[in-house]
Parts: sequence; C-alpha cells; structure tokens
Amino acid sequence: MPMRYFKLSEDVHVPGRWELDAPIDSKGQELGSWLFLRGAPVHLEDPLHVPLCQPGKALDFSLADAGAIPIVHSKVADILARMAPQDVQLIPVSVDSQSEPYFLVNVIRTVKCIDDQTSEEVVYWTPEDGVPEKVGTYFSVSGMRMDPMRVGDARVFRTWGWHIALIVSEDIKEALERAGVTGVSSKEVTGPSAISPEERERWRKYRELWQTTDTAREEVWRTLGRLEEESIIPIVVGGNWPSRRQARRAIRRPGGQLLLVTAGLSDPFYGWTEPSVGFGLELALETDEPLENIEKSWPLLLLERVADELAEHEYVRERVKAGFLSMEVSGRGMPRRLVTEEGMVGVLLSIEASTLPRRFTLPAGEVRLVTVKALLPMELAYLLAHGKQGRDELVRRFSESGEGHLSSDQRRSVV
Repeated sequence: MPMRYFKLSEDVHVPGRWELDAPIDSKGQELGSWLFLRGAPVHLEDPLHVPLCQPGKALDFSLADAGAIPIVHSKVADILARMAPQDVQLIPVSVDSQSEPYFLVNVIRTVKCIDDQTSEEVVYWTPEDGVPEKVGTYFSVSGMRMDPMRVGDARVFRTWGWHIALIVSEDIKEALERAGVTGVSSKEVTGPSAISPEERERWRKYRELWQTTDTAREEVWRTLGRLEEESIIPIVVGGNWPSRRQARRAIRRPGGQLLLVTAGLSDPFYGWTEPSVGFGLELALETDEPLENIEKSWPLLLLERVADELAEHEYVRERVKAGFLSMEVSGRGMPRRLVTEEGMVGVLLSIEASTLPRRFTLPAGEVRLVTVKALLPMELAYLLAHGKQGRDELVRRFSESGEGHLSSDQRRSVV
C-alpha cells in the first residue's frame, strides 16, 4: 500500500496563540523567507532570533513570517532529526520570552509530486505574467493532491514548483501526535480526488472569470503610469478577499510618484461562476517618497492593513462606499512620526484626487477606487475631536497645501 502524506500547517484555532515574526540576525536584519523555501541548506554565521509579532501562548509548532518558516520546540526537532535527518536542516534560534530551546526547520528536500489531474485547481505562471523565472511553476494550488509513487524515500519535503507546501509522511505525522505537539494541523494530500467532474468544470469557469477580470483591471492600471510587471503577493494567500488572492501592484507615475494599488478586492468571489466585481472597490495609496524596497516599505504595509480591515468588515466597506472614512490600524513597523502613543496609525479614505479616476469599469461592473492617506498623530487627534467637521477641514487643508491625497511621513502637520 502506498505511503500516505500530509500537509502541515499552523493550527490557527488555538486560543490566545502567539504569532512569530521573521527571524533576524545579530545586526537586526530580517532574513527573507525565500532563503528557507529553496529546498537547500543555508550557511549562517550569525545566531538567529525570532521576535514575537503577537504575544500569546507559546506553541511547539509555529509558522513564522506570515506562515512561511517553521519554528519548532526541541521535542519536534528531536523527532525530525531522528526520523528524517536527510530531509531537514535544524537551525537553533532564540524566541522572545522563551528560555526553552527552539529551532528553525529548513526543509532541504524538494519533490516533484503534485498531481495536476486530481488536485482541485492548479494554475501555472505563464510568459504573459511578466515573471520569466517563474514560468512553468505553480501560480496557485488549491485542494492539492500528490502522487505518492513519485516521492521516493523523502519523509519531510516541499513540493516542486509550490514550495510553500510542507509535506510529511504518515509515520512522522503520527509521531508528532503521540508527542502531543501543540500548534500543528495536518491534512492528507494523498488518496482519491476530492473534486467531481462537475466541480472541476465549475472551477474552470471561475478561472476564466477571474482571468478576464484581472486582465481588464491591469489595463486600467496601465493608464495611470508605468506598471511594474510583477504583482506583490504574500507568501501565504487566503483571508477574506473575494478570490483569496491579496495582490498589490506598483505603478510609477509620470510626476515621479509611486502609486500602490490593491488588485483583488474587485475579483469575482471564490468559486462563483456568475460574474461579479467582488467588493466593488480597490484601494490606492500614492507617495512621493523614494522607496528603496517597495515590498518592505511602510506604504505597502499600510495599504495591506487597511485592505485587510475592509475585507474583513462589511460595515467598513459600506461606509467607505458612502463617502469619507477615517480608521486606525496597527503601527507596528511604521515610521515613528506616524504612530500614535497608543501604537496606531490613522488613515483618511476617499480623498478625491484629480489625477486618479474615482471609478473604473470592469466587464462585470463598476469599481470604486478609494484613496488612502496616512495621517500624522496630531491630525488624527484633531479629526477625532471634531468629527465630520474636523474631517472636512482636514481635507480642505490638504487640498490647500497642495499635497491632497499623497501619503508621507516627512511632511508637516496641517493642524
């Protein structure tokens, strides 16, 4: 009988669980997740430390850096070292508030074993996507099924072309269960297909709808400036966005500004075969600040946090569609000048911009483009103290100062 295999993930239903940030070296520099997703050993001179992104209950198994890097207690490391020594590199790390030993698990085996025919949905990167190095690998994999006959002797491995998946053999999964490892969840990825021919046809129709939407939206972005060809997508996708794809795009504007936009809040809803524009909106944050690394920049992080708030709360979306809205999001990782004493950053949404369309049309309907402007703490305090009148006055002063909807942490307060 073929071996059964399981995909490991973090059990997000553990009450009060902690969340771990990206590992850093002795100089405080983050190590990119890509370093540990290549399926190859890494050579590090500095000891690594893992900060807490969210304090809480310590777990034996966690996925740090937004679900990418396994960080495990020594009892998990012992199991892996004993049962799969050829498949993993175990790197000691210190974790905030913990005296117990922890390890970063760098999986160094990659196996080409995803079964496209029995998986629910697989989408490949194509030359048209503008990312030559990714062509032929998986853009997304849903309802993954793999062929156990292709695995060989690997017991812990990542899947070729879709390195985010962490797979273990049944005996390792059972060893983790016997040891009472906390924080880990497993799902079988072998066995019969979980999708019927009718469902497969439904997903084909959905992919066509999504592709039509994405192509049309990209044409809109290209009218606003020079569109960076590669989308910015988190390593782990999902959440409450309509298609579960939290993409952002960067557009170089004619005046030298950088425009960051969401690309997914107007996607057709996941699995629907009827055309839709999802939530009927996208967000835009424009800055005149020079950014060395867009993906690590605070404007992109701010845009992401605002978008996630809108995706999660319908009443927030409805208020945005009705007009101006202010809100606060976490200030972690933001410039100090933007962060309030309570550790938050305020934003004002829907400031009209003469250089941006308020709406644009996709094949399934109209979409509103909502601007996002970062507020300085004094401006946020003024708005909270004066309500709608204060909000309207801020908008007037932003327009009078010439900065309008632009976001910057270097500007002067208008109050």
